[in-house]
Amino acid sequence: MNTPRMPHIGVLPSGALGTIADVSGVTVGHCTLDQGAIQTGVTVIRTHRDDPYRHKVPAAASVINGFGKSIGLVQIEELGVLETPIALTNTFGVAAVAQAQIRAAIAGNRQIGREWPTVNPLVFECNDGYLNDIQALAIHETHYAQALDAAAASFDRGSVGAGRGMSCFDLKGGIGSSSRVVSVAGRDFTVGALVLANFGRLPMLTIDGVPLGRELAQRKSASTTASVSKPEQGSIIMIVATDAPLDARQLKRLSMRAAAGLARTGSVYGHGSGDIALAFSTAWTVAHEGDYIATPPLLNDARLDPLFHACADSVEQAIVDALWSATSVTGRDAHTRRSLRDAVPDLEQRLKQSSA
Repeated sequence: MNTPRMPHIGVLPSGALGTIADVSGVTVGHCTLDQGAIQTGVTVIRTHRDDPYRHKVPAAASVINGFGKSIGLVQIEELGVLETPIALTNTFGVAAVAQAQIRAAIAGNRQIGREWPTVNPLVFECNDGYLNDIQALAIHETHYAQALDAAAASFDRGSVGAGRGMSCFDLKGGIGSSSRVVSVAGRDFTVGALVLANFGRLPMLTIDGVPLGRELAQRKSASTTASVSKPEQGSIIMIVATDAPLDARQLKRLSMRAAAGLARTGSVYGHGSGDIALAFSTAWTVAHEGDYIATPPLLNDARLDPLFHACADSVEQAIVDALWSATSVTGRDAHTRRSLRDAVPDLEQRLKQSSA
């Protein structure tokens, strides 16, 4: 059977890989736990191969809806830099992963917490408790280390790493990624996105403008107890990377545009939804030591629209990629989430017919 082709969102071209790793230096690694009722994991995004504490990258975050238990956002809001790789996991795994990040930072820099300030771990989460026995507290420090060691430019998406137990629009969700390339002020820049998709109700699902979820919700083959009136209680973490020279204030503006891509897929940022976007730039770093910060010439704010466009499109594409890449998973108490492709075997044809 031919694998249906994922639609390309919008008109902007993608990078060579079509993932966040098209932003030079960015790598991603997973540790996946697939053990009966334990369906969870850790995903790590490295911003570069240097020591992240000694060579911090500018960053900023936007909280679209704050029903979440992440760690590290307060200091990012204040200082505008990252000091560790970015980690994703389940809600109850945050503490263990943060501890692992602290240990890794200390191992590389014995002055941390003594001659130098402490380190700011950064861990984002979504609740995978429908498929995963989250009460088992299965995530340990070693799982972060495994994901970090596995970081590479080529990485799997879908039901892997932190995305193993996640649901999206009452189907199987998880990790998705994409990229877009734009020309700004005579130069080409890349914007890449990676999402941990765990949100939405089936009737809301929209793919490339096609309200596919309404049809699926009426079909017996796709599950569904879901209804339009059922509240949206999931979450999504949206990580946006770019090689464009932006400072933290501009990255805050860029991160907010992730919400546009999220909305296009059908999300209404429900009361119980934790929707957080973080953007960072690889164009320059902030040395831990020194009296001055050397920055490249930054883009004028009036030139940011193409990057905003690329952010919205890449986030929307990454969410579609998470659904497209996911495989069906059965976990805790025989709970099952079917993948989009299993739920709709003629997916490509249906999208073409609906958009015609």
